[in-house]
Amino acid sequence: MKSLIRLRMSCHDAHYGGNLVDGAKILQLFGDVATELLIINDGDEGLFKAYDNIEFIAPVYAGDYIECEGQITGFGNTSRKMVFEARKVIRQRPDINDSAAEVMEETIVVCKASGTCVVPKDKQRK
Repeated sequence: MKSLIRLRMSCHDAHYGGNLVDGAKILQLFGDVATELLIINDGDEGLFKAYDNIEFIAPVYAGDYIECEGQITGFGNTSRKMVFEARKVIRQRPDINDSAAEVMEETIVVCKASGTCVVPKDKQRK
């Protein structure tokens, strides 16, 4: 089972000079993917317990379109192991003009992570 979301990073997401987006924004998106996976699997939003690993690989800028995908890779009684990957699929092209953008022929992986979520037994509905 997989979940996929795609959205545009806005100027409000930019936290650093040069319109660089904070890595925490990508982790927020991973949280949204995890929530959808738990709802599909358990009928409850559950809780994100911990990340096992986070690797920031490439920068993300305001105007970039990011696609975040996740899947459940392991099941315990209440725990769900998950892996996540965020990819840049459209990028801004300020070198051309201030509103230029392009769909990328090859996506760029910007972040990978793995973690564990928990759905208490009394909240599992499936």
